[in-house]
Amino acid sequence: MTTAGYRFQSDFARRNFAAGKAEGMAEGMAEGMAEGEARAVLAVLDARGVEIPDETRTDIAACTDLDQLGVWIRRAATADRIQDLDDPARG
Repeated sequence: MTTAGYRFQSDFARRNFAAGKAEGMAEGMAEGMAEGEARAVLAVLDARGVEIPDETRTDIAACTDLDQLGVWIRRAATADRIQDLDDPARG
């Protein structure tokens, strides 16, 4: 039995199904954006020749805070060492 084309009959079900789908899509987009930002931080650090300890690489890859990732990308652009990511003087 397939349910791919099923249309919910009640207004309640249609509203709640659509809301759940939209929330899931938004969460998926946010996760994808965070993953892309984390990859950008790591790519910039790699390109600059900054040595990244495995634990730090894992922490960056697992980060879902887009604001923090944005800070790290800006700092990574001028980083000479991994400690520069935590230096507020770098932006």
